[in-house]
Parts: sequence; structure tokens; C-alpha cells
Amino acid sequence: MDQNKLESAVFGAGCFWCVEAIFLKVQGVKSVVSGYSGDSSENANYKAVCSGSTSHAEVCKVSFDSKEISFQDLLRIFFETHDPTTLNRQGADVGTQYRSVIFYASEDQKKISEKFIESLEEKKVFSDPIVTTIEPLSDFYKAEDYHQNYYELNKNQPYCQIVIKKKLDKFLI
Repeated sequence: MDQNKLESAVFGAGCFWCVEAIFLKVQGVKSVVSGYSGDSSENANYKAVCSGSTSHAEVCKVSFDSKEISFQDLLRIFFETHDPTTLNRQGADVGTQYRSVIFYASEDQKKISEKFIESLEEKKVFSDPIVTTIEPLSDFYKAEDYHQNYYELNKNQPYCQIVIKKKLDKFLI
């Protein structure tokens, strides 16, 4: 498929290694790139983002074929695979860089995201309020190469075994 005909979505749901591992298993997703969004600082790098000295979040840019999977389906997966009710935290990962965030690339994505969250709240899917923010995508900075496809390349690493594999196994059920 022509990469130019793909749509993209940018999600932050804690550690980008977890988000990447999940979305790489989704039919219709053509690529997932770990990176940083949410700050105008162009020198985004892991050390700076993890220090909390930027407003960037760890995110994944998900490129998908909308003929195979919809943005709304990606939102469903996003909300099913992390806790959107914890502010600036996913498990042991704490800080604004781990916030739950949807960076929209179009007004349609913004509206669909707002309606999706509204529906989840109306149905009381979560016992606590959803804290996921919906923010315009201004910039995306690709993370360092060693962060790309991290789970597949480091399956035996303790974080991968304890955190990512658990989320992935739950998702694949």
C-alpha cells in the first residue's frame, strides 16, 4: 500500500514500549513509531522527556489503513489497554510524560475522540472520571532507534516480561 494514503493517529498511554507492542499486533495498522509530542522543544530525547523538563509525552504514531480499521476502533483499543483515569501515571511509570493523551491530526479525529470519551463516561465504563486529554498534534519527534520495536527486540528484559507481556497477553485474549 502507498504510505501516502495511510492515516495516522498519535496516542500517549504511559510507556511507549507498551503502546507500540499492542498496536503492532492490530490488523490494519501498517507501522508504529515511538516518539514524543506535546511540546515545541525540538530537541526531544528520552533523557530530557523522562526528566520532566519538557511538556512532551511518550507517544506512538500509529499509521493505519482506514479501509481495514477505523480511527474509532483504534480509540477502543487505546482505552481498553491502559488506565485513562490515572493522572500522569500508568502503573509504576509516573510523570506528565506518561499522561493519557490523544493528539488529533484533524478536526474529525478531535470530534470522534470527544464523542468516544463522552460515550464511555455516559456508560460509566470506568468507575473514576477519564482524565485523557485531547490535544492538537503540532509536532511529533521520533524517539531514539533503540526505542523502536522495543518489545520484539527485548522480550527477555524484565520490564518487557513483567509489564508489556502482561498487557499484550490481556489484549490478545
